[in-house]
Amino acid sequence: MSFNLNRINPNQTQVFFHDGRFETLTNEELDDFLLQMGINEVSDQIEPDLKD
Repeated sequence: MSFNLNRINPNQTQVFFHDGRFETLTNEELDDFLLQMGINEVSDQIEPDLKD
């Protein structure tokens, strides 16, 4: 699954999926999402295009 991450404020990140969907997640929700995707850690400079 391919997606892009866009930090919109200190506690919220938008996740844009390549099928057109998007979600706005809190930091806690983002951590859970990344764990589900198998990504354990994200640096402060989030990659603009992460692919699973």
